Amino acid sequence: MNNVSHPYYPRDLLLPHYAANTLEMGYILSVVFSTFGVILVGALAIIFRRKGISNEDRMIFMWCTISGFIHMFLEGYFAVYHASLAGDQGLFGQVWKEYSKGDSRYLSSDSFVVNMERITAFIDGPLAFYVAYAIYTNSPGRHVAQISVSICQLYGCVLYYLTTLFEGSPHCDPHPLYFWFYFVIINAFWTIIPMILIKQSWSAIYRGMAIANQVSASNKKK
Repeated sequence: MNNVSHPYYPRDLLLPHYAANTLEMGYILSVVFSTFGVILVGALAIIFRRKGISNEDRMIFMWCTISGFIHMFLEGYFAVYHASLAGDQGLFGQVWKEYSKGDSRYLSSDSFVVNMERITAFIDGPLAFYVAYAIYTNSPGRHVAQISVSICQLYGCVLYYLTTLFEGSPHCDPHPLYFWFYFVIINAFWTIIPMILIKQSWSAIYRGMAIANQVSASNKKK
């Protein structure tokens, strides 16, 4: 039996090193979303200095910037310190303990979540930053990187949802805040937006290849 009281599901989850958060939920959420806001405003200020970029690409630049920070730093913290997270009283640790009310797999070193987050932190994160850089510099490698990171994000998020939903969501607190906001809505951004970006990059690559084929065919006729 687990003698340590904790708020997570399933209720018999063993977390012997668990320590309750010292920060209030409201404070944690305000710090997280305020930080996200600062990053987005900074990204907006940077991309508006670059002339000739469409509003659509400005939005994608902001998305890739915030994704890069979340993947590399917040999720990177989990990827490194997952084994001790339940007792972690640092800011990032308490953020993860709050989020884990929506999915306790983050505190139990679930093998799928740990490895999925390692890929997200160390591959998706740098790729997201590269896409932002490629948009800013109008790099020809932009859409190859964009479709790659978007596929990784979409695939990881779909598996993340399905692996617990298939089991009946035993790791999720049924409270609407934790299930619908923490688990469903927050992660939905990395399902919906990547699908949009995959379509955009697919179309851009298709058009580019069509033009290249026309040029190649024209050169052969000469």
